[in-house]
Amino acid sequence: MGSSVRELAGATPATRDRYVDLLRVASLGAVVLGHWLMAAVTPDGVGNLLAVVPALQPLTWLLQVMPVFFFVGGFSHALSYRSLLRKRPEAAPGAAADSVYSAFLRARLQRLLRPTMVFVLVWGAAALLVQLLGGGGGLTGVTLRMVTQPLWFIGIYLAMVAFTPPLLKLHERYGWGAFAGLACAAVTVDVLRFAAGVPYVEFLNFAFVWLAVHQLGFLRADGRIHLRRAALLAGGGLVTATALVAFGPYPLSMVGMPGEKVSNMAPPTLALLAHGLWLVGAVELLRAPAARLLERPRVWRTVVAANGVAMTAFLWHLTAMFGVYGALLALDVALPEPA
Repeated sequence: MGSSVRELAGATPATRDRYVDLLRVASLGAVVLGHWLMAAVTPDGVGNLLAVVPALQPLTWLLQVMPVFFFVGGFSHALSYRSLLRKRPEAAPGAAADSVYSAFLRARLQRLLRPTMVFVLVWGAAALLVQLLGGGGGLTGVTLRMVTQPLWFIGIYLAMVAFTPPLLKLHERYGWGAFAGLACAAVTVDVLRFAAGVPYVEFLNFAFVWLAVHQLGFLRADGRIHLRRAALLAGGGLVTATALVAFGPYPLSMVGMPGEKVSNMAPPTLALLAHGLWLVGAVELLRAPAARLLERPRVWRTVVAANGVAMTAFLWHLTAMFGVYGALLALDVALPEPA
């Protein structure tokens, strides 16, 4: 394992954007850490530490980093799709596009679905076994439901992959206008939801909010997020998110909370989009110093090694957490309680 990591790290092209790899690992790692820190497990069920100690909810403005992952995804998808287009210029235009789209989907789906299918098969078999044994209630039932939570992200990310070619065309034609159109659509959805009371319209923001953040990745791929724009995104996003939470119908927490009438996360809200903007701006402001750090061989090898297991760790981190808690409860070990 160590030698293969060294080989991969040593073979990294000079043109590779190492910071993107760091952001991918860091965003998934922050999600794992956040879930582990928020869980409050007892013999009666699973609670949320943020609900028990509301004063901790501002931490979600740092730990809710899924927008960064979608931003990085947009950047990577743009580069990957354009690279495939450049490699197949000899085919007829229509045939080339179809061929490239198929190759793009195949490469992305294989990378994402291979670890996901193992996860689904294992937990599908476990759920079936529990049902056959007459279980499924209490902590066991809660566990079976919660360990599959990472799958929502997989579904939405697959949609981003599938829509990359048409969205990239929109980006190439309209640039920032394509992002602005998606952001305006997200605003419209929340106005219809909160001001007009239109039922079920909020679910459209599963598309508009995440697609808008994904579109920012296209802009980064074209070098359109320079330092000044990054500062504007960070400052404007933070001010907007703060104002929406302070004066609007949006909760403070940027993750879902039990019993809340409104969640910023599911479905996503305008507040989450603003939160995503400030995160994107913030990470772009850190790009130059981070890039210098990543030139160090030991640091880069660590990122390469982490990238190799990041998706697997993301899928299985709740399973690992419940495994540890289950063992502690079985051994009758007293679990810590919030102060």
